[in-house]
Amino acid sequence: MSDFLAQAAEELNAKMAGGGFDGNAKFVVTDVGAIMLDSDGARVGDEEADVTLSADADTFRAIFEGDMNPTGAFMTGKLSVDGDMGLAMKLASVLA
Repeated sequence: MSDFLAQAAEELNAKMAGGGFDGNAKFVVTDVGAIMLDSDGARVGDEEADVTLSADADTFRAIFEGDMNPTGAFMTGKLSVDGDMGLAMKLASVLA
């Protein structure tokens, strides 16, 4: 398992604490792996999801650290979204 994935899962859990996320999302980090997020929290894994967000490690790092807005990343093509766009927007508001 990549150190980046483990750290990103920890950061997602901190951001989502008490958030009551009621969906199932996957963050695909290009050439690294994937992180699953559901009502139990974030963990390294690669399963089916309602929405899949894909980007390179630098883009996800910038989003998780608050240096890049997820919506801006999507609009500039740095982040792609496949699946439930409403759920993606919900995630973006938590990550921003």
